[in-house]
Amino acid sequence: MLDIDFPLVLSWAVLISGAIWLFDVVVLKPRRIEAVAAVENAKGGGSVKLDAAAAEPLLVEYARSFFPVLLLVLVLRSFLAEPYQIPSESMVPTLQVGDFILVNKYAYGIRLPVIGTKLIDVGSPERGDVMVFVPPHDSRYFIKRVIGLPGDHIRYENKALFINGKRAPYEFVRQFRESVPFARGFVTVREYTEVLDGRPHATYRLTASDQSKSREWEVPEGNYFMMGDNRGKSDDSRRWGFVPEENIVGKAVAIWVQKDPGWHWPTFARNRWIE
Repeated sequence: MLDIDFPLVLSWAVLISGAIWLFDVVVLKPRRIEAVAAVENAKGGGSVKLDAAAAEPLLVEYARSFFPVLLLVLVLRSFLAEPYQIPSESMVPTLQVGDFILVNKYAYGIRLPVIGTKLIDVGSPERGDVMVFVPPHDSRYFIKRVIGLPGDHIRYENKALFINGKRAPYEFVRQFRESVPFARGFVTVREYTEVLDGRPHATYRLTASDQSKSREWEVPEGNYFMMGDNRGKSDDSRRWGFVPEENIVGKAVAIWVQKDPGWHWPTFARNRWIE
């Protein structure tokens, strides 16, 4: 999940700075012009009084300076691309904690910021895409992989993924031990290469817990079924359901920098396109 709602913060910054600037143009500036004229016409009016009458309030000066910049950033972030940082392990090994990713906002259509209404239809999510979205149960941004498209039948049984009755192809890569808090010790993790519609990606599966449960879902029209690549540590559609089309933010396309939590320098060693 991605905790900070940057578009909302940025939208409010644009709205407030624009409102201050507009209020100055409509109300305050005419008053300053009148005050300057009164000082010039008055006998004994000096430069100090003239400067005071013409002075622009500091808040207005800041709003006038920042509004065009904030508006430009809002347009670029809302309609073209936006950076995010990965805060959790749900997409390991594809995305590591601390990865800064670039999200293509244009890939799935041009939308209004914050409310998400689509203005221009450019494309739709494809199975295997790594997508940023707002889940139905939370106001924060999440990032997961698109597993189920509208109309798909999804089954998850014994840690195996079935789409429309067919098991997703996979190949074992390696096995290792990892410390897991909820297991109070070490568990075995298996890495696989899974293939969705001809597109391979890495997944982690814990060998402990949830071994025999079988669950099935029918993806409604206009919705998507999302799962994290780190299947044992991902809070996803298996628990909270489907992602409505209007909640889509964009497609994650690249890792552009990585910074481990704490006092660590950023590194470009993980720069790559996201598969």
